[in-house]
Amino acid sequence: MGSATSMLFAPPQAPLRLESDKEVVIGRHPDCAILIGSAKASRRHAVVRCSDAGVSVEDLGSTNGTRVNGEPFEGSRHLASGDRIEVGDVQITYCLVETAAASAPVGGAGDQTMVAFRDETPATTQALEGDLALIPIFAVLQMLEMGSQSGRLDVESAEQSGEVWLVSGALVHAASEKEAGLDAALAIAQAVTGRFAFAPGEAAPEASFHASVTEVLLESSRLLDEASA
Repeated sequence: MGSATSMLFAPPQAPLRLESDKEVVIGRHPDCAILIGSAKASRRHAVVRCSDAGVSVEDLGSTNGTRVNGEPFEGSRHLASGDRIEVGDVQITYCLVETAAASAPVGGAGDQTMVAFRDETPATTQALEGDLALIPIFAVLQMLEMGSQSGRLDVESAEQSGEVWLVSGALVHAASEKEAGLDAALAIAQAVTGRFAFAPGEAAPEASFHASVTEVLLESSRLLDEASA
């Protein structure tokens, strides 16, 4: 097992890397590391801590409380990779990302690492694969954007399967079973279950659009809200 990095994902904000013995405060106050623009969140709502003992979240006496995977708790609670911290109507996902050579499938029984970067490719690009039930598609896309990656992301899902191509972290083309272009990218971004695999360096067959990951995630979220309404 190689080194691993603890990260928090709260799109459209950039992923946040957790550092040992440093606190990450969540809330409405502008000084919070993760800023929540919701009236249901307190100014200093909760704090996430990373130490040798692991990663935990503590509610800071907020008005509406904090939940983990839908369950309220008192005091502090240990976090496992893939857990969702719920502050008001906002979800923050904790993931442990391994950055070492690996040949066994990730996300297997007893494996807390949700994503594996493989060192089989040049240093400028890294292969990436994992389980969408354990790390959301938005986290995958944000990591690719953060690393300015270029290549093809394959998604096999019961909801929507297809491919998305990136150039220097930006989305440039997508194709699903029924659609192509931006509409396909928006549909693939809504996948919940299944698996994903990133093939670095795979060129897009065409450049049908150009959008940031944030733009696609925001529009996909809007479409989901409309559908649920």
